[in-house]
Amino acid sequence: MAAGLALTATAALAEPTALAGDELRQAISGKTVYLNISGFELPIRYAANGHMTGKMSTVAASFSRGDGAQDHGKWWVAADQLCQQWTSWMDGKSYCYRLTHDGAAVHWVRNDGHSGTARIGG
Repeated sequence: MAAGLALTATAALAEPTALAGDELRQAISGKTVYLNISGFELPIRYAANGHMTGKMSTVAASFSRGDGAQDHGKWWVAADQLCQQWTSWMDGKSYCYRLTHDGAAVHWVRNDGHSGTARIGG
């Protein structure tokens, strides 16, 4: 039991690590980020050339606001944030996200205060 308490205390002391600058760019470039949105995963592919593509599942698309099941756009890193702009999703507005990771879990906070979780795949 003491070992379990020590392990819990050690885990509680661990701080999430911010992804910023080149580390953020390397973590995202050429990867797929799976956003957890309303119980569904939305895969977004971040190409090394600054382009991105996203595709919702049929079920997730049926719950969306009619923006379409797939979209493309551009991404960049600015002020230690991941910024992106879709062609039609999110009304084509650009948003920036601060990312932190705690082990395999990625936490994001958008510049308008919305937040959530994701995972980064190959």
